[in-house]
Amino acid sequence: MVNKIILSLLVSTISFFVGPAYAQSAPDSNTPDGLIKIIVADVMISVKSDPEIQKGNIPRVVDLVEKKIVPHTDMRRTTQLAMGKNWSKASPEQQNQLIMEFKNLLIRTYSGALSQLRDQTVQYKPLRATPSDTDVIVRTVVVGKADPIPLDYRLEKTNDGWKVYDINIMGAWLIEAYRNQFANQISQNGVDGLIRFLQERNAMLAGKK
Repeated sequence: MVNKIILSLLVSTISFFVGPAYAQSAPDSNTPDGLIKIIVADVMISVKSDPEIQKGNIPRVVDLVEKKIVPHTDMRRTTQLAMGKNWSKASPEQQNQLIMEFKNLLIRTYSGALSQLRDQTVQYKPLRATPSDTDVIVRTVVVGKADPIPLDYRLEKTNDGWKVYDINIMGAWLIEAYRNQFANQISQNGVDGLIRFLQERNAMLAGKK
């Protein structure tokens, strides 16, 4: 499920960059939907201009995600929500470790999906939000040869601007996809057990590259 989420995000990147909407008007980074469109275009420019990324060079892909995507996300909030009530059981040091390992896991998932990109297109739905809203959902649909894939982004307005903290693919939110898994690990092995689990997953993914 997470691989599909990440692939769909990257598909959105391609389709927005090559679509007509980008040429017609420049998106506004101060709006949540404008920010998503800018991220999509920025990432695609990097992918299309770097042959090593297109070949699946993992260090280059990781660098791309760190520079172009991570700054527009709130991984602390994502990790905290995935942890649920167990977040308060973690010490500040453990929380920082969890954020780092979870971020690394998602980054490696991005890198694995890059080689699967195809010529899909994305449609942006009208944003249903008011100027006073601080938590919104940007809804899109990824269209290709297969059935359309609904893909939504949840963003929160922070002191540093809008930040993405959750993604929904075909009705399943990324945070929910991890919440039970995290809870099971903690119930069996505690917070340190979850940290070790994430570290082991990251080491396994690194070994496959």
